[in-house]
Amino acid sequence: MTDAAEIRRATIADLLAIPEERRRHEIIDGVLVEKEAASGRHGGAQFRLSQRLGPYDRRPGGRWPGGWWFATEVEIQLADTQVFRPDIAGWRRERMAALPAEVPVLVRPDWICEVLSTNKRNDLIKKKRAYHLHQVGHYWLVDPVDETLAVYRWHPDGYVEVVIADRDERVRAEPFDAIELRVGILFGEDDDE
Repeated sequence: MTDAAEIRRATIADLLAIPEERRRHEIIDGVLVEKEAASGRHGGAQFRLSQRLGPYDRRPGGRWPGGWWFATEVEIQLADTQVFRPDIAGWRRERMAALPAEVPVLVRPDWICEVLSTNKRNDLIKKKRAYHLHQVGHYWLVDPVDETLAVYRWHPDGYVEVVIADRDERVRAEPFDAIELRVGILFGEDDDE
């Protein structure tokens, strides 16, 4: 039997050794984990939420809220043993002048959204715990099976759930509460507005 102390922890070098076109991996608590292939429902929810965030993806001022940078599926290093590839990540422009070119991104996001899939235990437990430890201000979970949106705000004692909504609801979900979001849009409802 192998002693736990003898197990070699995955490093960023292990992750970057995987060819970029095949690299859909994360390092979670020092273990190299391949992300599962996303379903159509997962990809659709990720795409639609990215579209809804468009008014924030610009300099602040003018008729839109602005003030954010967004990226999907980028590798973000929070620690040597934590390199994640969130579905969508956002940074306030006041903290980051431009999206970085380096891989992995070393600047902690201000907001992260994970769309739940077959590896949801990682999103609900391990990654949520790591995001809290590294003080990611807001954590969103989109569940395309239950068709729900959960919004969490960082607090020193743990994430505080500030919104839980299903597809029939409209919410103003922080930190993007300047614009109302019809949750059903994330799950394929047409935007009639």
